[in-house]
Amino acid sequence: MNKLGIFVNFWEKSWTINYKYYIDKVQKLGYDILEFQAQPLLEMSDEECRSIKKYADERGIKLSYSLGLNPKYDVANPDKAVRDGGIKYLSNIVRKIAVMEGELFSGVTYAGWGVPNYFVDEKEKEALFARSVDSMQQVMKVAEKEGVTVCCEAVNRFESPLINTAAEAIAYADAVNSKNIGIHLDTYHMNIEENSIGDAIRLVGKRLRHFHTGENNRNVPGRGHLDWDEIFQALKDIDYKRDIVSEPFLQMGDEVGYDIRVWRPILENPTEERLDSEAKYLLDFTKGMLKKYDI
Repeated sequence: MNKLGIFVNFWEKSWTINYKYYIDKVQKLGYDILEFQAQPLLEMSDEECRSIKKYADERGIKLSYSLGLNPKYDVANPDKAVRDGGIKYLSNIVRKIAVMEGELFSGVTYAGWGVPNYFVDEKEKEALFARSVDSMQQVMKVAEKEGVTVCCEAVNRFESPLINTAAEAIAYADAVNSKNIGIHLDTYHMNIEENSIGDAIRLVGKRLRHFHTGENNRNVPGRGHLDWDEIFQALKDIDYKRDIVSEPFLQMGDEVGYDIRVWRPILENPTEERLDSEAKYLLDFTKGMLKKYDI
């Protein structure tokens, strides 16, 4: 049975959060999973990490970790010193996730999040790909040792030039060639890049290790124009039983609003009470689609 989660920055406009507060919140709302950015773990002691994990366990909440890799740790960068720093950085995050007994680390892990400040043609993209694969193979040695799956997320063209489609994610995972490399798809990004969201999901099939939902404009699923029947039918077709984490971004302002490029409030007057109400709507919507397609 699929566990259902939500990304903490649905509420928070800072990447660093009060973890226990939001563990309590998602438990009360009825979610199974709280997902958050992994990089703040590096600023915590192992004891702090274990304390958060214990707190979540006691409330029946699973923790999930994602990342938009800071360009200063770009593992696809032409500068070897930058790549080496990125390999160390990602490896240390994997180790921290292992301290928290985490199973999976996803997102834009394979290159600096965003587009580079130079033109990327086919030749340059091939070079980016090769450098990233070489770096990731080194990170995967740590991931395999620690028992953590690292997922490459296909994201839209405005967030990376490297992996935009399901087919490109498959090619990347094949090149890395590790039992601990996974593929992560997100409906918001697929809406921009794929000819067919359903076909993209079916193409990845059993290799899909993590799945994000969000509307065409990053609103709550069910509030936009995506074809959720197509999406959940495709998940049914591949017998997807893994986690489904929703990742809407509704608020402008502060570092999250800037980094995600939210230039208008997607939800008017986004008080915590209104956000909680939308989170409950989202959970009910997702449960309804799972029931409709008997997933």
